Amino acid sequence: MAQTNVDMGGHMQVPPQEGGGRFAFDLNSLPKLQSLPSPLELIQLVRSSMRPWTVFFNVQNFKTAVSMQRLTGRLKRNLSYFQSNYIFVFVVLMIYCLITSPLILFVLGGAALLCHRLRARNTNITVMGNQLTPRQQIIAVNLGATPLLFLVGAGAVLFWTLGASCFVIASHAIFYNIDAIVTEENEGFLAEVV
Repeated sequence: MAQTNVDMGGHMQVPPQEGGGRFAFDLNSLPKLQSLPSPLELIQLVRSSMRPWTVFFNVQNFKTAVSMQRLTGRLKRNLSYFQSNYIFVFVVLMIYCLITSPLILFVLGGAALLCHRLRARNTNITVMGNQLTPRQQIIAVNLGATPLLFLVGAGAVLFWTLGASCFVIASHAIFYNIDAIVTEENEGFLAEVV
């Protein structure tokens, strides 16, 4: 057997790290968040694609699926077809939970009022030698309100809402026979959404 010598030597250049070492985070590397739609635009988008409630609650269209293959197809098609209605169901359940939990509503209202006043005042403040912009002050208020929310039971409300929403939405999507309302001309629309 012949021995082969391979030169494994070399010089590696490690790029210099700016700032804070191992866990440095550069905010400039994040994409701009200005392309996100505003909450009002999101509400209008959901409202424009909402299906009529008479169709959504049509009891005659609730049937069991014949096979597992049809069930999965029905589930996917219902989730895409009634997406805005399902979002509305989630929001209604969330509002119900907030109304029935006055402490959570009190903390949310207080944080919203404080953020509104900070935005209206629009002045920098100095805390321990550091200047805080109004945006940073609002972030600090929201971060401070988060532990308060969990102390008054927001975690339980959030998980109850998620569980109830998943149950209601999954039940509707599994048992609603979408084939009864979707015609051949609407099928192309559903293929684009999925």
